[in-house]
Amino acid sequence: MTITSHNAVTRGRFICLEGIEGVGKSTHLNTVIAHLQARGITAVSTREPGGTVLGEAIRTLLLSQDFPPMHGDTELLLMFAARAEHLQRVILPHLAAGTWVVSDRFTDATYAYQGGGRGIAQTRITQLENWVQGTLRPDLTIVLDTQVSTGLSRAGKRGDSDRFEQETLEFFQRVSAAYQQRVAQDPARYLVVDASGTLDQVRHDLLTTLDAHPVLQEYTGSCPP
Repeated sequence: MTITSHNAVTRGRFICLEGIEGVGKSTHLNTVIAHLQARGITAVSTREPGGTVLGEAIRTLLLSQDFPPMHGDTELLLMFAARAEHLQRVILPHLAAGTWVVSDRFTDATYAYQGGGRGIAQTRITQLENWVQGTLRPDLTIVLDTQVSTGLSRAGKRGDSDRFEQETLEFFQRVSAAYQQRVAQDPARYLVVDASGTLDQVRHDLLTTLDAHPVLQEYTGSCPP
């Protein structure tokens, strides 16, 4: 399917939601999808690791506590293996057809978790990024930001913790710092939204800033009412 508008947009746009545990990515992913669809934009949601049958199987390997601890390099390579399948089977076909793709996490999460959290050199992640993705980068990355302690407290109320959620406070502080560094390096590609407020407050701030961003402006031509 091809999106048509007065601006003749033919390629879908790629939007990602990022942040530490407990910031509400999954909840606000649905908010963004509904917001785009209300503006006549064909959009689909997906997630990483996952998004495909193979990717979901790799997700189980990465998150489950039923397996022995894995080396950081193994974790990194599994992330990109799932991403390669995700790109070829889901993201790239949808974008080529004019559909917007909104993903719960993408490569910024790898820089944050495997880079910041695990301490893997950014240069190694970049090599895999360039190999798997070529020149593709998200058109917009929304970083939901809150205090690490707040996010972990929220995540702890969801039930059983996965392998990442059981990491230390220091681990997530490094993850959060890595996200901040990514934003500082390329501020035009990111929207940082304060996720510490109520659900309604965060939703309002998210959609207000999204509507004003060039990614939406080039489609709508002006700020929606």
